[in-house]
Amino acid sequence: MGQKVNPISNRLGIIRGWDSNWYGGKNYGDRLLEDSKIRKYLNARLAKASVSRIVIERTLKLITITVCTARPGLIIGKGGQEVDKLKEELKKITDKDVQINIYEVKRPELDAEIVASNVARQIEGKIAYRRAVKMAIASTMRMGAEGIKVQVSGRLNGAEMARSEMYKEGRTPLHTLRADIDYALVEAHTKVGVIGVKVWICRGEVYGKKDLAPAFTNSAKEARGGNGAPKKGFRKTKTNR
Repeated sequence: MGQKVNPISNRLGIIRGWDSNWYGGKNYGDRLLEDSKIRKYLNARLAKASVSRIVIERTLKLITITVCTARPGLIIGKGGQEVDKLKEELKKITDKDVQINIYEVKRPELDAEIVASNVARQIEGKIAYRRAVKMAIASTMRMGAEGIKVQVSGRLNGAEMARSEMYKEGRTPLHTLRADIDYALVEAHTKVGVIGVKVWICRGEVYGKKDLAPAFTNSAKEARGGNGAPKKGFRKTKTNR
């Protein structure tokens, strides 16, 4: 049953903070749409910068956008020129003053969004999906994750019938609300169709009250509650659609 709910939304307000921090009031719908446009634009514009998450905070006249990325140099540019250019482009979308903060993800191997997009890009580059997945799992476990689960679904290897394959290592307790589980779904657009890549990463357990906003400033040490789970070999389950 644990797979039916997004693990991030399931933990909102418990150990995970929101990606949009503002009060909507009567203009809630407009602001929500604006947030969606900002995220869509930034994800397309910074596709090569390994963006993990985009956190948007609002005051009356200012929008503060925090971009969590594994490659901050690409976004900042030479002498901060790229950031200034990005500000001007975002001002046209929002008609408000925009402030951009760049937050570096120190360990991208423990970030589900970055891991999933890396696997998806490799599949698009015609690398065998099994190899891409196993390399991702090995590097994540090496960085101290308690467990990782990767599912790839679609016309794998160009097969006529779509299927799903899942690879696991360690533990990913989806029902344990204090377990810090990161989740991402990324699509790989191949010649034979779309292949979906889902990644669950367990980074330990969170004890005590956690500061929920802004969640990306919390260090990895606070989030991880030890690395005591024994490492197990790969387990693969196959399901036909």
